[in-house]
Amino acid sequence: MTTATRASSARPSVVVLLLSLYFAQGLPYGFFTTALPVVLRQSGYSLVAISATGILFAPWALKVLWAPLVDRTGTRRRWVVAMQIATATVALVLACVDLGASTAPLFVGVALINVFAATQDVATDGIAVTALDTRGRGLGNGIQVGAYRVGMIAGGGGLLWLYSIADWRALFVAMAVLVVLTTIPVLWFRDTASPVRREDAAASPVTWARRLARPGVLALVGLVAAYKFGSAMGSALIGPFLSDQGLTLREIALLDGAVSSGAAVAGAAVGGVLAFRLGRVTALLVGGVAQSVALVAFVVAAGGGGVGVIVVATVAEHVCGGIATVAVFALMMDSAEKAFAGTDYTLLACAVVVVQGVAGFAAGVVGDVFGYVTLYASAAILSALGCAVMLRGLRSGRGPDRLHEVLHPAAVR
Repeated sequence: MTTATRASSARPSVVVLLLSLYFAQGLPYGFFTTALPVVLRQSGYSLVAISATGILFAPWALKVLWAPLVDRTGTRRRWVVAMQIATATVALVLACVDLGASTAPLFVGVALINVFAATQDVATDGIAVTALDTRGRGLGNGIQVGAYRVGMIAGGGGLLWLYSIADWRALFVAMAVLVVLTTIPVLWFRDTASPVRREDAAASPVTWARRLARPGVLALVGLVAAYKFGSAMGSALIGPFLSDQGLTLREIALLDGAVSSGAAVAGAAVGGVLAFRLGRVTALLVGGVAQSVALVAFVVAAGGGGVGVIVVATVAEHVCGGIATVAVFALMMDSAEKAFAGTDYTLLACAVVVVQGVAGFAAGVVGDVFGYVTLYASAAILSALGCAVMLRGLRSGRGPDRLHEVLHPAAVR
């Protein structure tokens, strides 16, 4: 390992920075996906109305449209600070609004915070790609998945608990304070202007389309989609499955919330170590096989395995899914060129969001028509096939040249 590699892999300031920023992303997401639906339900909203609020998360799927602007304008550090301050400001404004009179300001605030958080994500991913070397990205993505999950726990269960003993104002003030605190490490991070050539900076606003058209990118999108589809299909209906198996809301909240989030953090840590020490391909193999086996456990659980099997299957799915997610996210970072790091990574991240949406719909159709046993058996088979497709594709040279330059053993010595 070279001196440069050692320095890049071991910079504590980068680790603290990524921990803070990915936690900051998970915080509002956890609140809006876990706590907010409960609060709205208690306020008399129908399930249809609550589910319709999912449109407020559209910025996470659309962020690729403005990712090139983040890459080629100013520095990523400034973008992060600006988005963090904007998020905290909106939270403080919501704390001052009487949400009992109308929830319209709440929905506007949710939409704005999602725009700011999605934009912060583009800049943060760009920082991670440029600040970490090839080996370090394995640990970096372990940090990403783990810190994001911890943020979701704090934003979901933590802020919901605060709401139960206080009110809206205390909840949003706490959110604002936490976001500001996570901004502090950014102030010590030194970033330079995005190193984009002059002709690139003057490119068309649809630079993202040009990045997508690069040789090998669509092939990589296909490999990532194949790898993620089965696992996304299997995880989409875990909540309804637990409910249909007779678990109470409190038991579901404990198992599919706190316990599973902790399991996912553990999986992210294992995935980070595997990607760091054994390389990307080995981590992808271990993660892909592990998540397929975890889905087989759900087949047993759906066939009448009992509560014990249900608990084992749920925890295993989150641990194994964490391993696989870290491995594939590290691969996505490997494919990004530093000048367009945010855009390149965001393209693949948005593809993952689309795959998860399609897989979730497919899970609903298969589950409704054929039942849970067939659903989880299909998911396990597709997950295993997707892993095989990914590994075969990488070995045959599929994907951008940048990816295979990074994966070559000489690049990480």
